[in-house]
Amino acid sequence: MMDPKPAKHVHGLPPSSNYSLCSMAPGNFTHGLMGVNLQMDKNTTYTLWSTIIFVCLIIVLARLVQGGVSLVRHLFNLNSDHRQQAYWARNGSRAWPWLKKRLVYAPLFKKRHNRNFQMSRLNMGTLPSRFHTILLALYVMSNIVYCCFLNYNTCNKVAILAELRGRTGHLAFLNMMPLMIFGGRNNVLIPLLRVSFDTFNIFHRWIGRLVAVEAIAHTIAWMAVKEIADRHVKQQSTMMLAFSDNPFLSWGLVSLMAMLLILIQASSAVRHLAYETFLHLHQLLAFLAFLGAAIHGHTGSLPLTSYIYVTIALWVLERVVRWAMIAYRNFGLGSSTRVTVEALPEACRVTYQLKRPWQMRPGCHVYAHFPTLTWSLSSHPFSIAWYDTQPATINSEKAPTTTADLANTLPNRKDSTTITLIMSRKSGMTAKLHARALAAPSNTITITGYIEGPYGGLESLHSYGTVLLFAGGVGITHQLSHVRDLLASYEASTSAVQKIILIWSVRTQDAFDWVHPWMTEILQMPHRREVLKVLLFVTKPRHAGDVISRSTQVKMFGGRCKPGKIVEEEFEKRTGAMAVTVCGPGAFADEVRGAVRERVEEGVVDFQEESFSW
Repeated sequence: MMDPKPAKHVHGLPPSSNYSLCSMAPGNFTHGLMGVNLQMDKNTTYTLWSTIIFVCLIIVLARLVQGGVSLVRHLFNLNSDHRQQAYWARNGSRAWPWLKKRLVYAPLFKKRHNRNFQMSRLNMGTLPSRFHTILLALYVMSNIVYCCFLNYNTCNKVAILAELRGRTGHLAFLNMMPLMIFGGRNNVLIPLLRVSFDTFNIFHRWIGRLVAVEAIAHTIAWMAVKEIADRHVKQQSTMMLAFSDNPFLSWGLVSLMAMLLILIQASSAVRHLAYETFLHLHQLLAFLAFLGAAIHGHTGSLPLTSYIYVTIALWVLERVVRWAMIAYRNFGLGSSTRVTVEALPEACRVTYQLKRPWQMRPGCHVYAHFPTLTWSLSSHPFSIAWYDTQPATINSEKAPTTTADLANTLPNRKDSTTITLIMSRKSGMTAKLHARALAAPSNTITITGYIEGPYGGLESLHSYGTVLLFAGGVGITHQLSHVRDLLASYEASTSAVQKIILIWSVRTQDAFDWVHPWMTEILQMPHRREVLKVLLFVTKPRHAGDVISRSTQVKMFGGRCKPGKIVEEEFEKRTGAMAVTVCGPGAFADEVRGAVRERVEEGVVDFQEESFSW
């Protein structure tokens, strides 16, 4: 922390000014920018942002190449059979499959990636993938290098501490913008790079920890200089007095304390114990951290103060956009979105009758708000299980008299969209919702609720001849939209798909009630028998006789699903390029990931995982 009291010097001295630095008393380095290498800090800014932009450009380039290959494969394989798609089932090179197995799809160590670590009953979090770990390690190491790049040749060793104080404070300010951007749901980099919010959230958490550590180092460096200065003039420590009567230091302390609290309450154990409390406390503390940093920079005339202003403005703008979207999506003239909640075994079927039609993509998710159910404005992510667009109702007894009336009689006009979610009963909001619906006479209630989205749905499966869709528990909601979309595209001859295999693992048969009406509709779609196979696994059936396969296309098994065996069997019988997607518990997803990695060098197999690990 740099006291802004005036001193007889210019702001910062270059490392070459060793004579001036040597002649200065330690007290001169406790305030202002004395000893801070402003030119090196500026170079650090350019280097860090150039690195981030370079990595983004590399990812954009890789996505363009990947998208180009998918497009060509898609176009060449329309209406193509097994023999015609054989070329696209083989790897065109050895390098890319080698990278996918050992880097892109690889967990940090042997298998574990999204499976949570448990200590007693506490959730201790997950491990980033190998690729994410390398990127994070390089980012953290670059910040360490920037902090260590100091002028060690000066004869005044206090000046080294002053330069370290300036560098760590500068980096803490600098990292606040990527920290804020990566944590936003409306992050523009998500569609640009086609990288999921869950991945950006991993980087958000780790950069947040980095900012907190740099703020701590910044404070310790200032405290060390202050202590040396007080001893130099042989007086008792005035550190606490400096904090109490100096807005510059006190607001810097507010920002630091907010970061320390975030460091504690954002841990996985605390997040999972009380997510709603964490979310709102996290937002409050983040605001205090930004506010404290802004006032700290303004009162001290620090170089990156305007940078913090822009960060705060973007933070506010992202939230304004979110609430504006909620208002637009859910409110009309004198009415709002209607929500029907039906209690099911261990879950709720939640249907939103929206005010305006949405354009849905397979694999989308939304955030659900229930202001009358909880005291907070919390929101929770859920995959869209099903959606229907209803045509406008026509009153044939009343002739149209206005342009609006005439528009309402058009048969192709779509007035409202129905979106349905399945919310598995856990704790907190979902438990309250299930209990309220279960207490109703018909196990169904209508309440006030809003929806935010849709988000996600970044990847298309239309260019693959064979698609395996793994689902664990409520993860079936993510896969249903893909099954429906792929069957419709097969009927319309707009995709390369020839084989769709849906694998769903559940604990008991009760889970089948969650999606029964939609599965019935899917099984009645044209050409379903030609392309779709459904494999159901019940790990804890009530009776062995309940596990019965009704047909060759819909098979039921008792016991655990073995993804490795399924991937191996379907890989040998695949048509064209093969895609494997998974949505379910972390341990289940890790099994599927491991199975794909075993085959990725033997043919074209791409892996996609949908997870909400925040």
